[in-house]
Amino acid sequence: MTFAEVETVEWVTPGIIRIVFCGGNLAEFESTPFADQYINGQFVPDGAPYSVPFDLDEARASGDEFRPRSRRFTVRRWNSETKKLTIDFIIHGDVGYAGPWAQNAKQGDKLQFKGPNGGYNPDPNVDWHLFMGDESALPAISASLEGLDSSAKCVALVVVNDQAHEVAIKTEASVQFMWLHRFSSNNPDQLLLNALKDLSFPQGTYDSFVHGEAGEVRAIRKHLLNERPEPVKSSISPYWRRHHTDEAWRKVKKDWLEKQENDI
Repeated sequence: MTFAEVETVEWVTPGIIRIVFCGGNLAEFESTPFADQYINGQFVPDGAPYSVPFDLDEARASGDEFRPRSRRFTVRRWNSETKKLTIDFIIHGDVGYAGPWAQNAKQGDKLQFKGPNGGYNPDPNVDWHLFMGDESALPAISASLEGLDSSAKCVALVVVNDQAHEVAIKTEASVQFMWLHRFSSNNPDQLLLNALKDLSFPQGTYDSFVHGEAGEVRAIRKHLLNERPEPVKSSISPYWRRHHTDEAWRKVKKDWLEKQENDI
């Protein structure tokens, strides 16, 4: 496993904290070629009889109360020259493990993690790319767009709370970007799906990257695969589920995904 130290902490928006990690054994970090590469952070509960770095099996043997809590994060940026890792943490108040940890993080704090892994890159052979999601998908969408050149054409639909939660994304690609604001919507759970239904698709072949809340992603997937020209390649998966903790969602996710296959 890899561990690293906090170098800088920055509030990018009122709901996103960007942390740059360095040191530890990051020199051993083996980046993947994927735009959606992710790590599984291991958060140490208060009062645990161990600290970073730790042996994962020994830490798990300390009992359920003190076992490390695993949370997945997309790599926002990896600098292979400086050996620095950037992660954007999505903040949801003071509940859970990752958000409170990030809000209290300071220089020198340590985080241990597994990975990276990944599986998606924009297909260079399609005519255009479709990106959809919420804040949880923004790091992967941002990394994908930043890796595209001026020949690429994209449509990006992203839900955030309001204008203050929009982020700047630098890309050479031609992007039709639509920010959707849940705070000003009467039906925020349907924002992405309704925007997709209203979208005039560009001509030609496309690939799709759709990630976010489980119910929203499922409805979007059903529409894309039943009502639209089928994408050449798709990465469509729920990152989280409304009214579920991370642990509760993991327990039912496999069954959810199996049932989702019946939508087409």
